[in-house]
Amino acid sequence: MPFNPTVDIDALRAGNRRALARAITLVESQNPAHRPAANALLDSLMPYTGTSTRLGISGVPGVGKSTFIETFGLRAIERGQRVAVLAVDPSSPVNGGSILGDKTRMESLSRADGAFIRPSPAGDSLGGVAQRTREAILLCEAAGYDQVWVETVGVGQSEHAVANMTDAFMVLMQPGAGDELQGIKKGILELADFIVVNKADGDATLLAEASRRHYQNAVNLLTHNGFWQPQVLSISAVTFNGLDTLEGQLQDYLRLGSKSLAARRTGQNLSWLEEQLRTLAWQAITQDPDAVTRYQRAREAVMNGTMAPIPAAMSVLQP
Repeated sequence: MPFNPTVDIDALRAGNRRALARAITLVESQNPAHRPAANALLDSLMPYTGTSTRLGISGVPGVGKSTFIETFGLRAIERGQRVAVLAVDPSSPVNGGSILGDKTRMESLSRADGAFIRPSPAGDSLGGVAQRTREAILLCEAAGYDQVWVETVGVGQSEHAVANMTDAFMVLMQPGAGDELQGIKKGILELADFIVVNKADGDATLLAEASRRHYQNAVNLLTHNGFWQPQVLSISAVTFNGLDTLEGQLQDYLRLGSKSLAARRTGQNLSWLEEQLRTLAWQAITQDPDAVTRYQRAREAVMNGTMAPIPAAMSVLQP
C-alpha cells in the first residue's frame, strides 16, 4: 500500500507515538515526491525543538548497548523523563530494512509509556548513521521527549557523525578489550565525553576495573579542549552498579557546559547546512542531462590521466 505522507501535527505535539512514527517515516522516505511535505512538517515544528538532551551511544557489538539503554532508559522514565531511542540498525542486503529490530532487544523499554524506540536501517549513509537521523531528533523533541538517544551500528566512522549531532557522546567498552581495538581507541577517546566499561559484575568485576584504569590512563595522555575532561567509569547494566555515578556525571556535564553546548548545537546546524548543500549540489548535477554528460567526460579524463580532478570538477560546474 502506498505511503500517505499526511501527519497529524496536533497528535504528534501531544506525544502520540503513532503520529511520531508516521512523521519519521515521512522524513526517511526516499520518494522525492514526499520531500516537500517533509520539509513543510519540519518547518512547522521547529519552534518546538531544541529542548531535549541529545545523547549518542556507541560501542562494539556484544558490549551490551541494548541492555544498557533499556536499563538507563527505564531509570530516566522513573524520574519522570520521556525517552526516545533512535537506533540505527544494519540494513538487510535483501530489502534494505533493519536487521536487529531494537523493539525485540529492548522489550521492557518499548512497552513503557514514556518511551519511544525507532529502529531505522542504516542504508548506505556514512558509517551506518541514517541520513535523516538529525530530522528524527527534531521530531522527537517536538513530540515532547526530554531525552533523545542515538545508538549507532558499531564502532567506525559513524561515531564522528553521531558526535556532530548530539550534546554528549558515550562509548561503551568491554572488560579486557584486547589488541583488536587498538587501532580505534585513540579516535574514540578523542570523541567521547564518557567512556563506560560495561559488564562490571560477577567474575568480570576486577577485569572491568582494570580496563577502566587502562582507559583512564589513556585519556590522561590526550589534550582535551573545552569545559569537560572525559569521564571513565565501570558499570553493570544488569546489577545497576555505577549507574548512579554515571547519571550524576551526565547531569554535571550538562550543567557545566550549558553555554558551550548551545554554541556546539549552532556549529552542528551549520555543519548540517553545509552537508545538505553538498548533497543538493550533487543531486542538481545528476538531474541535469548536460551536467551528466560533462561529468562523464570529466570522469574519463581523470581516469585517463589527461586532466587533474580539480579542473575536471570545475569543467562540470562551469560549462
